[in-house]
Amino acid sequence: MELSKEILGLVSDIHDSLRTRGETLSTAESLTAGGLSNALTIVPGASDVFLGSLTAYRPEIKVSHLGVDESVIAERSVVSEEVAIAMGHGANKSFGSTWAIATTGVAGPGPSDGSDAGRVFVAFVGPIVQVIELSLSGEREVVRNATVASAIASFARILRQRDK
Repeated sequence: MELSKEILGLVSDIHDSLRTRGETLSTAESLTAGGLSNALTIVPGASDVFLGSLTAYRPEIKVSHLGVDESVIAERSVVSEEVAIAMGHGANKSFGSTWAIATTGVAGPGPSDGSDAGRVFVAFVGPIVQVIELSLSGEREVVRNATVASAIASFARILRQRDK
């Protein structure tokens, strides 16, 4: 995945903001399959703030490694705000990070688990919790890349708001 100059700039801004505050970041990824952690570690010095990532592609891994409650998956599906938040909390706990970004959704080509391709939830879990829902279209890689770019842009915006 090639990142635009704008996204690379936002990644640098995220690192600078976290470094200034002494905060750290981890990720819990499903549909992005490590793409988000790759993007967040592409800049030099990433290890100052980025602690690690867990790619939990299957529901049972979300349960066993991130502590997502099976009943939440059964009631809401893995493509839900609740699962994204639980994944973020699980990453924070696993890595001891201040912040976690979690991605879950359907990259396509067709629907899965009752959700259409392109339906995505991204959770930002830390001192505050926020979730965005995306409705994307395009091939698998387009959905994945758009999710990564949206997650980075949204997290940079969250940190800017906190810096004010």
